[in-house]
Amino acid sequence: MSYYFSKTVAMPFATAISHVTNKLASKGFGVLTSIDVKQVMKAKLGADFKPYVILGACNPHFAWRALQTEDKIGTMLPCNVVVMEVGPGQVEIAAVDPVASMGAIGNPALAQAAQEVRRLLEDMVREL
Repeated sequence: MSYYFSKTVAMPFATAISHVTNKLASKGFGVLTSIDVKQVMKAKLGADFKPYVILGACNPHFAWRALQTEDKIGTMLPCNVVVMEVGPGQVEIAAVDPVASMGAIGNPALAQAAQEVRRLLEDMVREL
């Protein structure tokens, strides 16, 4: 089982981040965190890395349901979406598959919510 869905789009990196953020919003997700991995690797290790941002996306409705079911589920939230440059003007967007990440917990109520979140994230990636 794959643990993510992805799609490559032809657009500038900064435009892709904005586009993904807007598409997530259209599916009920907000971006709680944004980690610029390229900048962090340069600052912490002096290492050069490609443009790579991790967006921590959260759908409050589903997060609330999950937290009511498993109070430690916060260790697996939010849903991460990666935006990375794979070539000039080519950006890959990859979103976590919540079914894969929640499957290890073995809670049927979480599994149902994960299926619903999966559908939203798959739709978001497909519509980019």
